[in-house]
Amino acid sequence: MSVNRGADVTFRLPSEASLGADCTSLSCELTAMATEPGVVTAVVIAGLVAFVAFAYVRDAKACCRRERRRVIDERDAFEEFAERVSGLDPAPVDTAGGGFDGPVIGAHRTGSARAPGDIRLRNVLNTYRDTVMSLPHYTQEYDESVAESLAAELGPDTTTSLATNGTLSPALQSTLVDRGQQAARARTSLADAIDEELDDLADVETTLTEIDRQRSRLNEHLDGIPRGSRVDASIDVWERLGGLERRCDDAAADRQAALRNPPMVIEGAGDESDPTFREYLYDPMDGPQHPVLASIASLADRIRADRSRVARRVGDGC
Repeated sequence: MSVNRGADVTFRLPSEASLGADCTSLSCELTAMATEPGVVTAVVIAGLVAFVAFAYVRDAKACCRRERRRVIDERDAFEEFAERVSGLDPAPVDTAGGGFDGPVIGAHRTGSARAPGDIRLRNVLNTYRDTVMSLPHYTQEYDESVAESLAAELGPDTTTSLATNGTLSPALQSTLVDRGQQAARARTSLADAIDEELDDLADVETTLTEIDRQRSRLNEHLDGIPRGSRVDASIDVWERLGGLERRCDDAAADRQAALRNPPMVIEGAGDESDPTFREYLYDPMDGPQHPVLASIASLADRIRADRSRVARRVGDGC
């Protein structure tokens, strides 16, 4: 999910522990099923492999929808945070209060005021806790204190200002509101990018389903022709299967182009560890890191296997 650090937008991935969840996706369950001794037959495995391949795309769609829901929840939380902070009564410019790591934090944790100006800052911290940090997935994934999360989401300069002033000055209030709104806008952009990916996944699923349906019909047509009269039909089916294989190649090329031109570029620390847009989406998912390419490759392999089978029929003269 996206994070706003001042004017920069970056992404924060869940912790290692949350990424190591048990295998629960459809494709993962089906793959496990395929290794069960009771179902390992040629016919069952052929259909199961096809189902698993298309399940990769369905799992990707489910993963995107789940992440989009979280992003929208965070957007709404930051909008509420900004709105509530804008309605707080700021301290006069010359008001002095306790330090961020001293009385203010103590007041936040225990609920008891220790300095006259602390209540303004405590209201900010409570507002952040009750909006952004109240999201169930947020605490689970990041496990941060309010101060740590504020620094990560709204910029370390905000916590520096809080620590220095010890209360909510008008300038700091304006900064917090602006940063909260920026964080909300960043998540709106991220949700739009995920929507683009969902549209691409839907298009790919439609294309692959159509190709596989035509492949099945060609095989059924050929199997329905009496033996001894299949040579011409086999050659025709072999050529048509070649056309389907080329369509898979085109789909793979289109996906590769999409991978090179993501709907959103992640801007983080600028090092090699920064995830790409698709890595951000699909790293938590069971199965291949590139589910679309894996599905295309699986379908292309089945088409090539069909062509080899048809070619052997032509060679046998039946």
